[in-house]
Amino acid sequence: MKPLAEWPLTERRHITGVFTDIDDTLTTRGVITADALQALADLRAAGLQAIAVTGRHIGWCERLAQGDAAQGIAPLPLDALLAENGALALVPENIRKNAVQTIQDKSKQLLKIYQQSYPERAANQARMQQAAERVLREVPQARLAQNQGGRETDIAFDYNEHHHLSAALVQQVLETLHSEGMHTSVSSIHIHGCYGDFNKWQGACWLVQRLYGRELASELDQWVFVGDSGNDQPMFEHFRHSVGVANIHHCAAGLTHLPRYLTTAERGAGFAELARAILQARSTP
Repeated sequence: MKPLAEWPLTERRHITGVFTDIDDTLTTRGVITADALQALADLRAAGLQAIAVTGRHIGWCERLAQGDAAQGIAPLPLDALLAENGALALVPENIRKNAVQTIQDKSKQLLKIYQQSYPERAANQARMQQAAERVLREVPQARLAQNQGGRETDIAFDYNEHHHLSAALVQQVLETLHSEGMHTSVSSIHIHGCYGDFNKWQGACWLVQRLYGRELASELDQWVFVGDSGNDQPMFEHFRHSVGVANIHHCAAGLTHLPRYLTTAERGAGFAELARAILQARSTP
């Protein structure tokens, strides 16, 4: 991983879109800090597209995307939000033809779109429930992640947010999920299992095609991805321009695919550092 300062100015000038992880990339101690929020707003104001991709469940993402007027929380300034490691997305109302469900509030209208059909999701939810029960039975220390608001396409176990598991227990959970035929990934806080070969890269390609009618793989010189953990590896592997916030050092030894560049700051401050690097290049003659 090279220091972010070594990312050539000429390459940064061509960036027109940013994919970003959320937990421990936009957030610091669970909160999207003012500097990260302003960085997102600055990128959007400069005409860049900004899409978040997270392992978090869709209910959590809906609250993040819509904001909370009663608590004075503004909607996160994003063009779209991929949830549950790319299996479904919240997108603008103007692609209604692709929608399965409409989510409304007073200020904006968002649509949920899915990679799987409703019958597929219903069948998989029953199988996932059985797999979750087996994990909890065979690994009694495991705990399901807090999913208030709904997790629709995968199951998640908390190993580093509100509940902590050793590396050996994390591996035991993964092996149990694998034996159930599930695809798995590990974020900075959760262990994920799903039926369907979903990951952040596959989801990003699907979303760019659905939103813009374009092939992400053919325009990677125009996009950057920033993240910090194991479930970001498919993005690190494929993106020509990939950046890790400095806290990725905590898990880097266990990753097969690392980002090309590294910020000096951790978490939300690291994301703000990346945004400044992009905007500086666009304003430099």
